[in-house]
Amino acid sequence: MQRHAENETLAGVSLKTLLVTLLALLLLGVYIGIVFYGENSLTVWHRLKEKQHELQKEKERLQRQNMKLQKYYFELKQLEPKE
Repeated sequence: MQRHAENETLAGVSLKTLLVTLLALLLLGVYIGIVFYGENSLTVWHRLKEKQHELQKEKERLQRQNMKLQKYYFELKQLEPKE
């Protein structure tokens, strides 16, 4: 009987405890992988923040361009003869 109990332990830890711990570690690893690389992950969030910054810069550039074009338009409008 003592030999049977000896086979069920590995480094002083029962086989059942070892398997449950390994399963928990595996699930934790999958969860961390999903958090960092999944559809709603931190990397996706970071890319979206970069895209938002790029779009904000593009918006400001287009607003400046629009102001210049409006100024040019009104200058041309002043040159047209009135009917």
